[in-house]
Amino acid sequence: MSGTLNKVMLIGHLGDEVKMHYFEGGNSIGRFSIATNESYTNKQTGERVTNTDWHTIVVRNKTAEICEKYLSKGDKVYVEGRLKNRQWQGEDGNTRHTTEVHVQDFTFLSTKKESMANAQSSAQPQQQTPAATHTNTVANTTSVNEPKEEDDLPF
Repeated sequence: MSGTLNKVMLIGHLGDEVKMHYFEGGNSIGRFSIATNESYTNKQTGERVTNTDWHTIVVRNKTAEICEKYLSKGDKVYVEGRLKNRQWQGEDGNTRHTTEVHVQDFTFLSTKKESMANAQSSAQPQQQTPAATHTNTVANTTSVNEPKEEDDLPF
């Protein structure tokens, strides 16, 4: 195989708001960070360990404007792109290096509001009102009494 591949796929949560930079000619760049987590159980202590990695994401032009408008800190997003390495001279004269993900495709997975609502609903014990219990009972009764439709899927 003589070709090479530079492809990154990440699903994570935004660590901050999208920071925009505008240039002459109407071009723009948006930068934000996303966090990805790795969890495992330490075999010696039995303790649950979570490691977080931070990734710098770069989006351009119209994509950057869409991200700025709809994404906020805590939102879950899927990004797909290429790794790019950059270097520059810092104010102290030292050469700095960074690795960024330059986005080619992205999908918004959830908003911070949805994440918070899901966390609150899973943290609170499930309490059903009598009306909800009655509705569930009626729905379960009717589905049990009705003949099931057979679908023609082989699995």
